[in-house]
Amino acid sequence: MNLKNLNVTTKIPKILKDKLKNKRIKQIYKKFDDNLDILENFAVAVSGGPDSLALAFLAKIYSLKNNLKAKFFIVNHNLRNDSTLEALKVQKILKRHSIDTKILIWKGKKPTKNVQSLARKKRYELLFEESDKFKINNVLIGHHQDDLLENFFIRILRGSGLKGLISLDKKSIIGNKVLIRPLINQKKDDLVFVANFVFNFYVEDPSNSNEKFQRIKIRNLISELQKEGLDKKKFNNTIKNLKYSDEVINFYVDQNLKKNTFLIKKKGKLILKNQYFMQPYEVIFRSLSKSIKEIGKKFYPVRGRKLDRIISNIQKDRLSKQTIGGCVIERVSQTIIITKER
Repeated sequence: MNLKNLNVTTKIPKILKDKLKNKRIKQIYKKFDDNLDILENFAVAVSGGPDSLALAFLAKIYSLKNNLKAKFFIVNHNLRNDSTLEALKVQKILKRHSIDTKILIWKGKKPTKNVQSLARKKRYELLFEESDKFKINNVLIGHHQDDLLENFFIRILRGSGLKGLISLDKKSIIGNKVLIRPLINQKKDDLVFVANFVFNFYVEDPSNSNEKFQRIKIRNLISELQKEGLDKKKFNNTIKNLKYSDEVINFYVDQNLKKNTFLIKKKGKLILKNQYFMQPYEVIFRSLSKSIKEIGKKFYPVRGRKLDRIISNIQKDRLSKQTIGGCVIERVSQTIIITKER
């Protein structure tokens, strides 16, 4: 898509078009346009933060330029006393800029532990359910360069493998939805600039200064490391090289699934040949995780430790009937069979 089209389009409301005359905004939009590069309808997850407000603006322009249907959703987690008023204020400000939003509310009892992780999971559930109503499979979220760095360090602390370290990719699949991160190569400072320049507003999440959350501790650690010479450009090269290695493993996982499994669709059974478990461990682990996810029809893969135990029991010929991820895994004669749990 050509940047000069910004000067001739008549579809973009004046209040938004005027903002595109700014040189820095044009450059940010061009980068966004190149990185998104889809021609399908999409949904956009919006909060009051600068990254998501910048995403809302950029995505609205993109949808108008490409004649796409874009739905904008604000998720109110109801975790803070002022969250409802905050969501309504964000909705009102976006409305003034010709961006219509719907507020999705997390109802029911809230957790007291692992709050951020569970809230993120609930946010995706609400976004996916609403997207289904419009037959939309692409969901845009506002992760940016700094999130990539934070995610890497968080995963190291969790003892994640290669796949976990690079899990915050441009695109990822959860269920039948494609999560797209078109800001993943954008700087936080640029997104703050967009939010201020376009809306003259953004919400500062109070949890961003609360060190009881692991992410905030990591954010502060990264800030200190940058003072000691941590180079984001070199870090991005490291991530890129790790992704190349990940692609190699995924190739062999796909080969393993293709050559060493047999699906009986009518019975919902996946039969695993002996050769399935004669691959390098990481290939076996990912193959089994993917197999369980597909047969169990779950959004998320199963946890690693439980999967480790199952693989170990299979290789030692000690497997008894096991349930995991909505599936039953059992040995029948010399064959491992996965079926959906009834």
